[in-house]
Amino acid sequence: MAAWIIMAIVAGILLVVFGRERSAVWGGATLGVIVGLILALVKHDWSLLALSFAIGTFIGLGAEGLGQLGDWLKRR
Repeated sequence: MAAWIIMAIVAGILLVVFGRERSAVWGGATLGVIVGLILALVKHDWSLLALSFAIGTFIGLGAEGLGQLGDWLKRR
């Protein structure tokens, strides 16, 4: 359980690093919060919200990284 809280904190730091610009990190975090809120309400386990937020943010980070990799490969 503590590992998910640490992951959620790291995900929050990632959101600060990526700022207010549009990015896949913010999209993943938003989708993670929506899914996590639904799961938390159904399962009555609010730690699922932190878990979904972290997973969504990390998936968004991966998508952002793949987009940057694609841009880099196009320039070569």
